[in-house]
Amino acid sequence: MIYTIAYPAWPLLSSATPGLLGYSTRAEVAADIARVDEAYGPLNAKLEAIELAALADDPELHAYAKSAGAAVFANNCSQCHGSGAAGVQASGYPNLLDNDWLWGGTMDDIAMTVRHGIRNEEDPDARWSEVPAFGEFMEASDINAVANFVLSLSGQDFLDPSVVERGAVVFDEQFSACHGSNGEGDRYQGAPALADAILLYGGDYETIKDTVKYARFGVMPNWSTRLTEAEVRSVAAYVQQLGGGEAGVPQ
Repeated sequence: MIYTIAYPAWPLLSSATPGLLGYSTRAEVAADIARVDEAYGPLNAKLEAIELAALADDPELHAYAKSAGAAVFANNCSQCHGSGAAGVQASGYPNLLDNDWLWGGTMDDIAMTVRHGIRNEEDPDARWSEVPAFGEFMEASDINAVANFVLSLSGQDFLDPSVVERGAVVFDEQFSACHGSNGEGDRYQGAPALADAILLYGGDYETIKDTVKYARFGVMPNWSTRLTEAEVRSVAAYVQQLGGGEAGVPQ
């Protein structure tokens, strides 16, 4: 009885009896968070101010960024990219462990992507690319031919060798401006490489045909509305060092 009078105890319609002592677990957690924020405040301020390209030159700050970024990733990114960041290819969630980067894989590039997202309508600075649904104006025979040609680019088995030559012509006419004449892609306009067998929605014939016919439109939110600048930078540092960071960039 003394406890129920002194502490929150009895449930009401929208809350509980507060108790005479005014104790609150929420307030206790908020105080703990405030203490942590105060303790790491100087490091976060330093992280927000540094040029990310120079982060590796400060071992203490770099170690802190990677550690903090791991927590940010687990709480906010792993639901789509997986706890190990290997992605879910068939669902269009990119693998972050390889070196196949759209829009660049330096820490600055990654931070930009995290900050503004991809193809979302909430942020005018979101990364943006869009492939048309070629099925709306392309003959089915040409779609079949170009799907076979795309499979041939990465040395995969394809269904019909007789149409690959025709597929090369269609590819050159319709796709090379974005994906390159040899399927090398153009990351800075968000056009993926097609010659490395790393295909976001799957690399079998039917999937490639559907991609050509119907198009894809994956969306990533702009995390700047939910993360602090220090958190954006820390998760960029964490992702960049997982093993898929740009070749030649200090990790």
